[in-house]
This record gives sequence, structure tokens and C-alpha cells, in this order.
Amino acid sequence: MDLYLWLKALHIISMVAWMAGMFYLPRLYVYHAGAPVGSATSEIFKLMEVRLLRLILNPAMIATWGFGLALIWVGGGSNWDGAMDWLKSAHWLHAKLSLLVVMQLVHAWLARVRKQFARDDRRYSGRTFRIVNEIPTLLLIGIVLLVILKPF
Repeated sequence: MDLYLWLKALHIISMVAWMAGMFYLPRLYVYHAGAPVGSATSEIFKLMEVRLLRLILNPAMIATWGFGLALIWVGGGSNWDGAMDWLKSAHWLHAKLSLLVVMQLVHAWLARVRKQFARDDRRYSGRTFRIVNEIPTLLLIGIVLLVILKPF
């Protein structure tokens, strides 16, 4: 089988896992923000959040970036010059990577919030997390449209 197709499949699989976590973690935060500090419910949310980040979100994010970068390499002819030429001409990819950087920033912020919850530091309301929960969806829509339509 073609290496490029295998990398693309693995990239999509890891992206789906990353996005599942990006949709679920803010939803956990909505409920955690409403749980009383020190309660058994709050402690369960802490455990769920740390496991989600460490076992699913972080590995899936790393795999998504790794397979994506490998796709750029292989798509450019498996050499540095070819990859750079291909990357320079794929303007849709520049936009996609920009949206991925924003997704990465949201991921980092969610990880920071998890540490705040672990310390029982409640800075944000459930309403804030309901709003934040929509950001990965909007980014995903933009990313998928760029990849499929390649508008520029």
C-alpha cells in the first residue's frame, strides 16, 4: 500500500481521537464547575479530566501533528526541498496550520484549566466552558473545509 495513504489514514484516526477529547473535556468542565469543592463528584471529575488529557488528548494531539508533518514530507517527495516547495505552494495548508495552532492554544488552555481544577481553583463558570466547547467545533469545520475544498 502507498505510504501516503497509510499516513493519511493514521492522521485522520488520531485527529478524530483528539477532537473527541476536545469536545468532551470542556463538557466535563461544565459539570465540574457546578460540583461543590471537595465533594466526591468533584474528585471524580478531577480523575476523569486527568485521564482524558494524559491517555487520550495529549497522545492523539501528538500523533495528529506527527502524522500531519509526515504527510507534508511524503507529499513533497520525501525530501526537504520537495516538502518545502510543496508547502510553499499549498496556501490552503497555511490556513489549515493556522487553525491548528489556534486548536493547539485551546488544548493548552484546557490543560491549564485542568491543573486549576486539581487545586480547587475555580476561575471560570460553567457558562464559560459551554462557550469554549464550541471553539473546537468551529475550528474543525474550518479545517475540514480547507482540506476538502482547497479553496486557494
